[in-house]
Amino acid sequence: MFEPNNCLIYDAHGSIVLIGKRLNNIYLLDLHHASFSIHCLLTKEDDTWLWHRRLCHIHMQHFNRLNRKQLVEGLPKLKFEKDRVCETWQKGKQTKVSFKSKNVVSTERPLEMLHMDLFGPSRTMSLGGNLYALVIVDDFSRYT
Repeated sequence: MFEPNNCLIYDAHGSIVLIGKRLNNIYLLDLHHASFSIHCLLTKEDDTWLWHRRLCHIHMQHFNRLNRKQLVEGLPKLKFEKDRVCETWQKGKQTKVSFKSKNVVSTERPLEMLHMDLFGPSRTMSLGGNLYALVIVDDFSRYT
C-alpha cells in the first residue's frame, strides 16, 4: 500500500512485512530490520531478457560485465545475446520529425491563427513559482 510518505508491504495474512520510506520520489525499503529470511528475495530465473528489464534495460555489454565480475548477488551466470530488439529501447530512440519550415505567411492579419503549447511539470520552477507554461505564437507576426 503506497502512501505519500511511506509504503507498506503485507503478507498473505495481512501482517506488515516491510515498511518503506519515501525519499526524493523513491520508496526505500530497510531490509536490515526485516522479520523474515532474506533468502525470499532471491530468484533462480535464467531468462536474460527478464534480467535486462529488471536491471532497468541495462546495455548488453554492461550486463555481461556485471555478470563476469560477479557484481550483482543472485544474478545467474548468463551470457546476454542480442537475439531481438528491446521494444523499450526502440521507443526511447524514436524521435519526432519536425515540420518543414514555411517561407510564406499563410495568414493576413495578427491573431488570425495562434499556435499554442502547454507543457509541464518542469523541473525548474519559474520566477512566479509555476511548474507549467503556456506558449502562444502568433502565426502572422511570430510574436511569442
